[in-house]
Amino acid sequence: MEYISKSIDDTISLAKKLAKTIIGNEIILIAGGLGAGKTTFTKALAAELGVEELVTSPTFAFMREYSGRCKLSHFDMYRAQDEDELFELGLSDNLYEDGVCVIEWNKFTQFPVDKCIINIEISGRGDTDRVFNISANCNLDI
Repeated sequence: MEYISKSIDDTISLAKKLAKTIIGNEIILIAGGLGAGKTTFTKALAAELGVEELVTSPTFAFMREYSGRCKLSHFDMYRAQDEDELFELGLSDNLYEDGVCVIEWNKFTQFPVDKCIINIEISGRGDTDRVFNISANCNLDI
């Protein structure tokens, strides 16, 4: 599925539509360059999931957890060297728990087979337009 966002409001709208389909068994992998809108998308998704805390990029902490309609584990692996570092930190455990994991700059190569894996690739088109290419190993109705 391809979605063209012409503004931050469009990006927020897409995140809200996806959040409405979340049941708590998803891993969302978000790829895109710096400033592509990965954290903006995640903030809107979290808000729609009922997260009341301020959602910030966990660049230096690697992962933050939030409570809402379901648990949200927000990863930012920009600074991670590789998957082994994440295993050593115990961060891979979150992949097996109930809830949704949103992973920016993914470094994991293996995921639980019973999870819905949603891939979102964001690319820029001009100054404000973004193209979201979304694929999944489960049915998405967004």
